[in-house]
Amino acid sequence: MPELALRDQQNSIYLAVPHFSPPSPMSTCGRSVKNNKQVQVDESDDLKLAPHSFVIHRGSVGKYVQELTKDFRKVMEPFTASSLKVRRKNSLKDFVSVSGILHVSHLCTFTHTDISTYMKLANLPRGPTLTFKVHNYSLSRDVASMLKKQMVFDRAFKNSPLIVLNSFSGEGMHLKLMASMFQNMFPTINVTKVNLSTIRRCVLLNYNPTSKLIDFRHYVIKLVPIGLSRGVKKIVQNKVPNLGRLGNISEFFTKSSMLSESEYEDDPSSHVVLPQTLTSRGNIAGRQSGIRVHELGPRLTLQLMKVEDGLMNGDVLFHELIQKTDEEKLFIKKKREEKSKLKEKRKKTQEENTKKKLHMKEEQKQKSLKGMKRKNNELEADVMMKKAVLESNQTGVQEDDDDAAWYRQEVGEEPDTGKLRCTFYTPHPLDDKLKEKRKKTQEENTKKKLHMKEEQKQKSLKGMKRKNNELEADVMMKKAVLESNQTGVQEDDDDAAWYRQEVGEEPDTGKLRCTFYTPHPLDEF
Repeated sequence: MPELALRDQQNSIYLAVPHFSPPSPMSTCGRSVKNNKQVQVDESDDLKLAPHSFVIHRGSVGKYVQELTKDFRKVMEPFTASSLKVRRKNSLKDFVSVSGILHVSHLCTFTHTDISTYMKLANLPRGPTLTFKVHNYSLSRDVASMLKKQMVFDRAFKNSPLIVLNSFSGEGMHLKLMASMFQNMFPTINVTKVNLSTIRRCVLLNYNPTSKLIDFRHYVIKLVPIGLSRGVKKIVQNKVPNLGRLGNISEFFTKSSMLSESEYEDDPSSHVVLPQTLTSRGNIAGRQSGIRVHELGPRLTLQLMKVEDGLMNGDVLFHELIQKTDEEKLFIKKKREEKSKLKEKRKKTQEENTKKKLHMKEEQKQKSLKGMKRKNNELEADVMMKKAVLESNQTGVQEDDDDAAWYRQEVGEEPDTGKLRCTFYTPHPLDDKLKEKRKKTQEENTKKKLHMKEEQKQKSLKGMKRKNNELEADVMMKKAVLESNQTGVQEDDDDAAWYRQEVGEEPDTGKLRCTFYTPHPLDEF
């Protein structure tokens, strides 16, 4: 899978949430990385089940859309990947594959076209997907530059914001789907168990039914005790006031000019009685405090354009500009099903080809292992043969010594060392293979000889048959000649009788007689 990670100096993966603490820079120096092992903290069920999100941009977008993406990540903190680095090779499947491991439930994508900027909200891993058109937006730095007094409060981003929806209760499936999508992007609040000190931010979404536009605002919430002058507030908040212009300390508390303009114009509807004591000074349970909000940004003006059933695809449940008939919807559905079937078919063929390649690799591996084993056996056989030759030579020398001693003992003379010495043949380990090879060659030669004999026999039989046919033809020819001679004598007698009858004289037998040639039946043969 291509790289998709939140990276620190060790290229590790972590999600930027309170229960995932990134390693400190000092932990990457020297041996401390090996010695200082990170302790895994068990996460509570509330943190695991809280909705996490990815906020990214896709395609070629400008620097302002990139900054808008970072500002929106700031809004979604702490349950978002604030340091997520996305590469061009990363596809939608990469985000879906890691979403289950990191408990990510929503994906927010910013894109930019020639027409406008768009924001897509998708529920992982199967959808639905809401596509919004961003009519206009202001970055957080633009909002901060318009304020007289900028609010810098980093502790407010340690907890998730409070979501407030206005005018989303109209008719229409798309309105209900929008409301549920926005609500499920932030953790739910249990009113009976909530700690008011953790609610430091607010996200306001206002829907205008006439223009169908949604206004997105992001505020920080601040509680101020009511009924205290400006000087008393400074003392309560551990601030040292400037008393150099005053003659008495009582003037600091009684002077009316010490009240700020905002306190004179404070709306009574913003006053609340606190049910809990807050961590900020002066906000005690049972007393009134004023709620004040300071805008953090960014500002967005959105319009819902399309609702899709799946993750970035599927059936279009709602479209602001295009209305299709049932026939067109059915045609698009069939086309999508055919496309999915072709995709599954290609996937199956690819899997089969992969299995075939793996099988061929395994067969090649087995063949190579067999060849290596055969070579090892041949080497072992050569070693054993050399050992056997050496042992046989040593045994032959010992036998020669024993024979010489026996000859001296029996004959009483020294043996003649110049005579031919008989040595016994030591069988080679590969003799059996040679015998089998010779046996096979002998069998093949025997088969060839038998085949040649059979061919010679067939040739001799054909020659004998041809001779018999010739003899039969000669006999028939001789019979025909004899029969023709007898027929010629009868014809001569008939001619003599005719001559006597016509001429009245005896025919002259000494004259040359002309006889007609009677063709023999075997002349053509």
